[in-house]
Amino acid sequence: MTQSTTPAPPAAAVPAAKAEAPARPRRKPRSKWAPYVTFGKYAALFFFACFFLLPVYVLVVTGFKDPANANLVQMWELPTSLSVETFVKVWPDIDDGLRNSFVLAIPASLISAMLGAANGFVLAKWRFPGADFVFPLILFGMFIPYQSILIPMFNVVSKMGLKGGLDGLIMVHVIYGLPITTLIFRSYFSGISSELIEAAKVDGAGMLKTFFYVALPIAPPAFAVALIWQFTSAWNDFLFGILLTNAQYWPITVSLNNISGGQTVPFNETMASALLASLPTLVIYVLLGRFFMRGLMAGALKG
Repeated sequence: MTQSTTPAPPAAAVPAAKAEAPARPRRKPRSKWAPYVTFGKYAALFFFACFFLLPVYVLVVTGFKDPANANLVQMWELPTSLSVETFVKVWPDIDDGLRNSFVLAIPASLISAMLGAANGFVLAKWRFPGADFVFPLILFGMFIPYQSILIPMFNVVSKMGLKGGLDGLIMVHVIYGLPITTLIFRSYFSGISSELIEAAKVDGAGMLKTFFYVALPIAPPAFAVALIWQFTSAWNDFLFGILLTNAQYWPITVSLNNISGGQTVPFNETMASALLASLPTLVIYVLLGRFFMRGLMAGALKG
């Protein structure tokens, strides 16, 4: 006789504990003075912005005024009629300077940015013996006043046969810009994940291939900073330009000085020429400034 066994009743299911939602932090009660504080902040910012733009206002207004109305008494008044006569008059005096400054600033910016990118990449991701000594040595060039090296620089450029033209001036700006561009790119490449570099090494890429195909495609923000810095520095150069070049290769800053350096200062011509000279740097800021708003690792994440 077999003894029948009845299956044991299933154990009661234990209800899963509901996850408690994190308690929201209590918002601090807003002070009754908060709207006035916010208004005061924006009012202060608006005041300082207007104060900063006052020279720009005078520059634009005086440049477009009729020559008869461009004087100190009517400096703050709006022009009764817009006139481009002054711009037409000063153009023959600055066109050579503008061309020389373009020939100077564009290659000086591009070459120093590329060399700085190579230096920054090697110092950040391709360590070598003595890197901790080389980087501070390069940065030391940022703290040397250029007035202190004018005489030896003049002698070196002269002995190399580069004095008089723009070649020597371009070389000086490239060398003098290397410390800051190296610092910009080293700081940028240090924030890039090392896994990208290791993955390139696993795929068989050497240092040059890794630099050109991995590092450069994700470095537009750093290039924007370096190009803006170097273009502005080369475009605004006066001392190097007048010392190392002949009259036919003087940059735009020397042309501006010649217009405003007489015994009688033609305010309308000075303002008009200064406005024309400032347009290239303004265009550079407008074109490259948008890269600051992009994510620094956007290119790496897309790849």
